[in-house]
Amino acid sequence: MPSGTKNFVGRNYKRRRSKDRISKATRSRLMSRIRSKNTGLEKRFFALLRKHVKVRFKTHAKDLRGKPDVVFPDQRLCVFVDGDFWHGWQYPRWKHQMKNKFWRDKIETNRKRDNRNRQYLRRKGWKVLRVWEHQVSSNSPKTIDLIKATTQ
Repeated sequence: MPSGTKNFVGRNYKRRRSKDRISKATRSRLMSRIRSKNTGLEKRFFALLRKHVKVRFKTHAKDLRGKPDVVFPDQRLCVFVDGDFWHGWQYPRWKHQMKNKFWRDKIETNRKRDNRNRQYLRRKGWKVLRVWEHQVSSNSPKTIDLIKATTQ
C-alpha cells in the first residue's frame, strides 16, 4: 500500500465510498440516538478526571459560550471533548469521501463554530483545551497529565 493512505488508526482515506446499505428510515433512527452530552466517551473521561485530578470541576457549563464539557472555574480552564467525526479531526484529509454536501456542510459548520467559541473564550481570559476522542481512547494517561499540568 502506498505511504500516506492510512493514518495511525488504520483508516484508509483514499478508498472509494460504497452505497449506504441501510435504509433512510433506519439510518434516521440510528442518527437520532446520537447524543450531544453524557456520551460514553464523556462518562469515561469524567471518571478518569475525578480519579486523577484533585481539583473541582463542572461539566457542561451552560453559562459559557460553547458549553464546554469540563470547566475548572478557579483555573479558568475549559476542556472540550470532541468526537473525531463530528468535529472533523483531520477533516481536510477525508472530506472528499463524504457522500453528500449535507455532511460536509455539517462538519464544516461545527469546525467554524468550535473555532469561534475557542477564540471568544480566550479573549475573555479562559485557557481552552480540546481533547479528541482518539486521545481519550488510546492515550488517556497522557491526556489526563496534560490537564493536570494545566490546572496546577
